[in-house]
Amino acid sequence: MSRKRVGILISGRGSNMSALIEAAKAPDYPAEVVGVLSNRAAAPGLAIAATEGIATASLAQSKFPSREMFEDVMTRTLESWEVDIVCLAGFMRILGDEFVNHWAGRMINIHPSLLPLYKGLHTHERALADGATIHGCTVHFVTPGLDEGAPILKAEVPVLPGDTPETLAARVLAEEHRIYPEALRLLASGAV
Repeated sequence: MSRKRVGILISGRGSNMSALIEAAKAPDYPAEVVGVLSNRAAAPGLAIAATEGIATASLAQSKFPSREMFEDVMTRTLESWEVDIVCLAGFMRILGDEFVNHWAGRMINIHPSLLPLYKGLHTHERALADGATIHGCTVHFVTPGLDEGAPILKAEVPVLPGDTPETLAARVLAEEHRIYPEALRLLASGAV
């Protein structure tokens, strides 16, 4: 079986990155994580990836004169790893159209809401403020519009009485760790 080569973009610890790395250890999984790139040199996820024997790189956007130059170097780094698919796993930067379009149909992200609800940040707080009874997460294709790409998989969690943003986030995160590897499996195997 030919496995798709995956590059992961992170900004922090990368718990979703860890879920993808673990899934890719299965011999029948159709993808392998070959590189992890962060916009923060101190991102704890880089050390986790390195411990797993995965190539790592960090690029500080502030060191580049423009976002376009930063993203060009990101693309060259990913291409040096011969990446087929890019997964965003807590990469806290809005990506430019040129970068997104270069990876169109090959870049996915996970978002902590049932898109199209609660695009952007503070999703759990907004769901609670709205009195939502169901919340969740969505794995979707990345497009130039923020959190607007076609969904691949969604998972719902109930909003419980007394929930705080933290308790709700913890239940959603457990579902993120379940569906992100499955969505990558679907993409890497050609099912989506």
